[in-house]
Amino acid sequence: MGRRYNNFTEDDYRPRPNRKGSRPRTKERPDYSDAPTAMVTAVDRGRYRVVVHDDDGQAPVDGPIVTCVRSSRLRRRSIVPGDRVRVVGDTSGADGTMARIVEILDRRTLLRRSADDTDPTERVLVANADQLVIVTAAADPEPSWGLIDRALVAAFDAGMEPLIAVTKLDLAPLDAIGDYYAAAGVRVVACGFDATGRPQIGQLLPELTGRLSVLVGHSGVGKSTLMNAIIPAADRAIGDVNAVTGRGRHTSSSALCLPLPDSGWLIDTPGVRSFGLAHVDIDSVLTAFDELVEATADCPRGCTHLDDAPDCALDAWVAEGKAGEAGPQRLASLRRLLGGLQQPAY
Repeated sequence: MGRRYNNFTEDDYRPRPNRKGSRPRTKERPDYSDAPTAMVTAVDRGRYRVVVHDDDGQAPVDGPIVTCVRSSRLRRRSIVPGDRVRVVGDTSGADGTMARIVEILDRRTLLRRSADDTDPTERVLVANADQLVIVTAAADPEPSWGLIDRALVAAFDAGMEPLIAVTKLDLAPLDAIGDYYAAAGVRVVACGFDATGRPQIGQLLPELTGRLSVLVGHSGVGKSTLMNAIIPAADRAIGDVNAVTGRGRHTSSSALCLPLPDSGWLIDTPGVRSFGLAHVDIDSVLTAFDELVEATADCPRGCTHLDDAPDCALDAWVAEGKAGEAGPQRLASLRRLLGGLQQPAY
């Protein structure tokens, strides 16, 4: 018969070992500074395609495509095309192999947009791009001046150079778009169709060579057609313009980064119908309206530059023709942008 509990003494007590937390934890993280770096070219449902950099730190256009997953420590970080990352594991790109992204390197530029001007949630589109190519059609659909101006603001905010590529010149001339942005100093290139129905890329291709560029534009403006002409291997789906709404149908569903024939990379993004700028500082909006910036020096301190702003110098500047022939339209576009950004969010 065992001992009765009332016969136990302190000498009989044997404490149970505390296993929880018995092993000291360390805050030291693995050192991946010697891991190879790579550029992200595509993101698809938790899988990332990357091209490992060469000895010069460049992404070779003929390098193998490596499939990766992200490290658990990066679970809350967004990874987008153009990102420079460190990878470990099998980087051969052979079938059935996989590597792991363990670090996201500092971004030089960052292209972002929000759902609208009052939505605080921003979406990161592309990292480290040098140039934003805003694709618009001369007609069918008509140029969306507001979207182009918004994309220009986003480009300057991101630290990227903007360029406007105009398609469908067989339907309307380039003049209207060229004249609209002449005083702003924004480069405009023609990408009309040739006799065989293919976009003429002779003016555009030299602007892309050796750089990481991004194509952005409304659905239906011919962005995927242009991408296929520049890089035939892209094989991007092509859609039509809706005859009722005048809007294009979405064809590209994800951003894709592909190598250019000689050097450089080009990222095609899904067609957009809005380009919210909630993340952009109001003072930064003026950078996309270079022909109006000088006039703001004569505005009173704290001027909102809106229609009802007292003593705003922009009206006189435009009336005197100092902002070019498109000055009145450009000023109206600026004020629409500023008005949307200064509205309180509810």
